[in-house]
Order: sequence, then C-alpha cells, then structure tokens
Amino acid sequence: MRIDEFMDERYIILDLKSVTKEGVIRELAQILDDNGVVNDFEGLVNDVLVRESLSSTGIGLRIGLPHAKSAHISKPSIAFGRSKVGVNFDSMDQEKAHMFFLICMPEEGYNLHLKVLAMLSRSLIQESFRVALESAETAKEVMQLLNQVE
Repeated sequence: MRIDEFMDERYIILDLKSVTKEGVIRELAQILDDNGVVNDFEGLVNDVLVRESLSSTGIGLRIGLPHAKSAHISKPSIAFGRSKVGVNFDSMDQEKAHMFFLICMPEEGYNLHLKVLAMLSRSLIQESFRVALESAETAKEVMQLLNQVE
C-alpha cells in the first residue's frame, strides 16, 4: 500500500488559512470536494467532526490526524495541510498542531483507515521525516516524501 493510492498533489495545502480545528477539517475536506471525491460536503465534515468528538486525533508532535469512515466519500482519500501559525487540535502534548492529514474512507472500506493511520504513524514518529515534511516547499516535494512511507 502506498500513499499515492489515496492522494496526489492536488490534495495538498501548504499554507492553511484556518485557525480552528473545525476550520482545518473543512478546508481539507473542501480540497477533496473540489476534486470530485465527495458526494456530500456537509455530510463528510459532520462524520469527521463526530469521530473527532469521541477522542481528539491531535496525536502530539505538531500533528493532527482527523479521519472518518463515511458514506459521503466516493473513494479512499487523504488530504494534507500545513499551518504556519498552528491550530489548537486538543493534542495529547498540549502543543498546537501544524501538520494535518484528513483521512476519509468509504464506509465499506473495512479497516483501511486503520492501516493508513498505522502506516503514517510509523513515519511521523521519526523527527527527520516530520522536519522534512514541515520544510518541503512544494506539493510535489510533499508527495515524494509521502511516497517513501510504507
């Protein structure tokens, strides 16, 4: 399994404008909607927010991993965004999050979202990988880094 099965450069925002958790989720969901993989924008956002209300996906290390299984997405998709100022994402370490992966899987996707979360987490715990993602200057560079994730 590779990240490029679920995302491409069009799903990347290197300068998120949102300053709230819901705003980040909406901004990243909008990218997926703009690229034709969402069949009900508000439905998808609601599914992600409901999942987020169960427990925060702010994992610490300046990272947020909001995710949901949803009937409102047509194919497994991941959007990535970075925030220069950081966003309070109710992270375990109480620090603002600066990098976000919105992971959206169709309801019939079984546990694919868990496999993607595990795959990303293994790389994101490595400081060198996080620093490289934070300093990538283009969406192409971000994709090159993400395609190294296994």
